[in-house]
Amino acid sequence: MQLHLDLLSPPCRGLYLFAEALKIPYEFRLVDLLAGQQYSEEFGKLNLVKKAPVLEDGSFVLSESTAILQYLVQKCSVADHWFPAELQQRARVDEYLSWQHLNLRSHCSKVFLLRLMHRPLMGSEAPKDKLDATLEDMKQSLDLLEEKFLQDKPFIVGNKISVADLVAMVEIMQPLGVGMDPFQGRPKLTAWRDRVKKELGVKLVDQAHEALLDSSGLQQKMQNNAELQKLKPMFLKYFR
Repeated sequence: MQLHLDLLSPPCRGLYLFAEALKIPYEFRLVDLLAGQQYSEEFGKLNLVKKAPVLEDGSFVLSESTAILQYLVQKCSVADHWFPAELQQRARVDEYLSWQHLNLRSHCSKVFLLRLMHRPLMGSEAPKDKLDATLEDMKQSLDLLEEKFLQDKPFIVGNKISVADLVAMVEIMQPLGVGMDPFQGRPKLTAWRDRVKKELGVKLVDQAHEALLDSSGLQQKMQNNAELQKLKPMFLKYFR
């Protein structure tokens, strides 16, 4: 089984952490997203959507990170708490996964992309009003995560970690790569993050985020990137 990943991508990091923490056998295949490798002819044959992550299991090819997570849960017979069999608990995981894509994931990613890519692609820093609006959207999503999904529970579903916690944690980490800390002033969220890291393995989580948190390395990669203009149509579409 192969996983095509780039650890700068939160969904890819989530799959990587899941596979590594649960010792699922797989082969790591790098897709360098900032270099535009997802737009190559070879990768396009694998995934017409031209996005990572992608799973290959023999002749079976699957895209979309949450679909891949659920595939691994069932294929590898992992502990029930990751994706509970009990109807209402599983519905809570599904509820979070359905909500997060256009909310927490979208808003955290926009903060990251505006701060990282606006200058190299557009020739100037992101407009303050646009960045402020994006930060406010992120704040509202974080509020909802705390108040609706996490509440006073140790984890999103209850007393045990699930894929919902894993998916949430990697998304909230993303703005840290551009010097924005979503956990600042949120002790409940910080304590939850620490519990998630402990369940997965603190050393493993830190290692998975090394490239993201290497700000000088990220900036150098942007400056020396001859393929960067391939990303401009995506960037303009995302922030139109």
